[in-house]
Amino acid sequence: MSAGRPACGPGEEMRAKQAGPTVVRKLLGGRLRRLREANGITLADAGRAIRGSHSKINRMELGRSGFKRRDVADLLTFYGVHDETERNRLLMLVEKANTPGWLHEYADVLPGSAGTRLELEQCARVIRCYDNQFVPDLLQTADYARDLVRLGHPGVQPPEIERRLGLLAKRQEILRGPDPCRLWAVIDEAALRRRPGRTAALRRQLGKLIEITAWPHIKIQVMPFSTGVAAGGAITVLRFAEREVADVVYLDQFAGVLYLDKPADVQHYGQVMDRLCTRAELPAITRAFLSRLSKEI
Repeated sequence: MSAGRPACGPGEEMRAKQAGPTVVRKLLGGRLRRLREANGITLADAGRAIRGSHSKINRMELGRSGFKRRDVADLLTFYGVHDETERNRLLMLVEKANTPGWLHEYADVLPGSAGTRLELEQCARVIRCYDNQFVPDLLQTADYARDLVRLGHPGVQPPEIERRLGLLAKRQEILRGPDPCRLWAVIDEAALRRRPGRTAALRRQLGKLIEITAWPHIKIQVMPFSTGVAAGGAITVLRFAEREVADVVYLDQFAGVLYLDKPADVQHYGQVMDRLCTRAELPAITRAFLSRLSKEI
């Protein structure tokens, strides 16, 4: 499976129906940037056109701020976009960028920064990840995830556990359907051996991973102890079909999750993932490795 940016098909524009506001802001901001640059207009001049500053335009183009319909309409006029169909299509994105997505329903079980990450995840076309603690979320069974919730949230009540499992199941839908996200996961042997709870739940999890190895859009590699290779923490690289939305990296660290979207950082961690994939066992060996490990547990 190539990690290159896939072509965007005619019906694939950001999977617009399920895209959350974070992703739509990035998409709209990227398109405004392309229009500005195509016309040779500076950030400062664009800012003056909407009675703002260059920093405001920069935040808009990076998708880091909300959008006002009037501002976008004025920018489109300034950039020479007069076709009503094109204007309406972009102005509709303004409304969607300001409308909470379905993740809003799970705000009670989402940490402050997690919503943005999951919104981006829902619209990714390729996800590459490395995990050295536990099986990656998108590949977890309900039993395994239930044990993880209990481990990470001592004393949690059954209703909250079910809410968290419901959210996980909703997230995992991106791996199913006629046009699923492509996932390339490198899992450290330590993560596969670690028991977050019941041994039976871990065995079932390994069995599920064995089943998933047959899915054509998912590639799983194991990083065995024998390689001596490991990263400092979990790494996730999200890639999108739309060129206006840049790749994003998430690093799971002890103090929290670090979000990176600067090109140099994204390139660096893309290379880290390349090295991990090179040092891990080949995907063709994964099924046998997991089967052997399941018998040892």
